[in-house]
Amino acid sequence: MVSKTDRIPATERREQILEAATRVFGELGYAGATTDRVAKAAGISQPYVVRMFGTKEQLFIEVLERTCELIVAAFDRAVADEASDKPVGPRIGEAYVSLVETDRGVLLALMQGFILGHDPNIGPVARRGFLRIYDRMREVMTPDEAMRFMAQGMLINTLIASNLTVRIDQDERVDELFACTFGDKLGIVLEGLSRSA
Repeated sequence: MVSKTDRIPATERREQILEAATRVFGELGYAGATTDRVAKAAGISQPYVVRMFGTKEQLFIEVLERTCELIVAAFDRAVADEASDKPVGPRIGEAYVSLVETDRGVLLALMQGFILGHDPNIGPVARRGFLRIYDRMREVMTPDEAMRFMAQGMLINTLIASNLTVRIDQDERVDELFACTFGDKLGIVLEGLSRSA
């Protein structure tokens, strides 16, 4: 009998595990996640995860690298979208918000990576990813524009990662902050986050 694991090509299985791991690390944090939880989320055995990735640390490093790759790829698509009548900065910002709407784990895994900046193995990967994103911004923006864009992105990350959305319509300060941050896209963002939760 052919098992479920044998029927899916290794590259597809690898991506399936990385997607599941992104969600698990995002939800539980690095300390709370286990390879067993990742395996359950991916619908495979824990020994298979370990065989493919080795340690939890190596799995997280690959999740972090994949997360940065997804962000840069979304930005590249936005920059290349010459059909849009919007300036490049807003196009990139919308691409980021769209990515976060569809996969909240991407944002949360990225934040976990930044939190682990002191770790001797994870920290260098997080810093490389952050600077890779900054470099991409610098290709199409001035240093000041890139800094403002990154600052806005980190504000978005913090608002979503801290789950401040639960305080919307309960706290005027939260309402004001979200309205200023997302403007007329707030409804779309909240709808996307509720789908990905």
